Amino acid sequence: MLSIEKLKSLTKQSVSTLVDRRYHHISNNLAKKALNEIEKDRGILDSKIKKRADEYAIEILGWKGFSPWLHTYSAINGRFLEGWIPDNYYGKIVIPKIQGAYGKISFLKPLCNRLLNIEASPEIASYINGFWFDNNLQPISKLLVKDVIFKHTNQVICKLDQSYQGRGIFQIEKKDFDISMIEKKGNCVIQDYIEQHPFFDEFIPDSVATIRITTVIDNQNKISVRASYLRLGRLNETHVKSVSHVRVPIDSTNGTLKDMGYLANWQTTTIHPDSKVTFLSKTIPQYQESVNLVLNLHERMPMVRSIGWDIIINNDNKPVLMEWNGYSNDIKFSEATQGPSFTGLGWENLHKAE
Repeated sequence: MLSIEKLKSLTKQSVSTLVDRRYHHISNNLAKKALNEIEKDRGILDSKIKKRADEYAIEILGWKGFSPWLHTYSAINGRFLEGWIPDNYYGKIVIPKIQGAYGKISFLKPLCNRLLNIEASPEIASYINGFWFDNNLQPISKLLVKDVIFKHTNQVICKLDQSYQGRGIFQIEKKDFDISMIEKKGNCVIQDYIEQHPFFDEFIPDSVATIRITTVIDNQNKISVRASYLRLGRLNETHVKSVSHVRVPIDSTNGTLKDMGYLANWQTTTIHPDSKVTFLSKTIPQYQESVNLVLNLHERMPMVRSIGWDIIINNDNKPVLMEWNGYSNDIKFSEATQGPSFTGLGWENLHKAE
């Protein structure tokens, strides 16, 4: 007869297995959906390439269930490349191994500047576990919250803990401020609204564009930029959302945009669909300064080995950190359009310790 402890252990393992299966099912469905859209543009993926991706998933990564994203990457590039990391392999194999629980602290938005020990993010105030705090995490009275938040601005951004993909983010104007509504949403940080550089207004002025830069610490403890791309919002949207954004790969060596961007459904475009502005030969302002900023910031968080940084260039020509993601910073777009981006790290072997 099984002991209570053994039954608890088996139950825990079963739940974990079900969670993992659901994760892979959702991720692979996204990959297959993306592949279908890409094939509308570029034709059906060659069966030989698909077979090579399947073999690589089994022989190198240990499971055929990692092949759907390899199919998607291959369809974008018209060939299979060794070294690609499937997005679900990254999420379920790599991240737990190289980050542990430390990457999850990036979910706690109000702690950004405190953890990084630098005023990198435009935090004004935060609401945590029933109390309000200023940008130094000093308690403030509810009666003073509105005055503190709108002391120098009439518009702010509210981000809930664990906000991602444009969800859990709200733009608030002073005239519409309702402290009780914010408290009902839960723990959050209030950030100053950033006026973006005119370069990005040319594409779309309605929402603030972000530059996603992914940095990694290798096995020799060296930090490097592995991928970067521009995220642009759409007409009449207050902020960039994953369900509708336009992504444009950036040449990480010089900050120049690639000529081809991608809609949220992976269809390609050479222009922003709303403004009709082309991407070709345009260079991100202050790109190298942005790189220098995130490299410096990653030095302050060395226990988190892979981080996705979201940077805004403001109208003073200065890079500003909007947020960092150390746990669910998916890599599928970077791998598909710029990869393999993570070679030489030994990530393909991490599954062997499972």
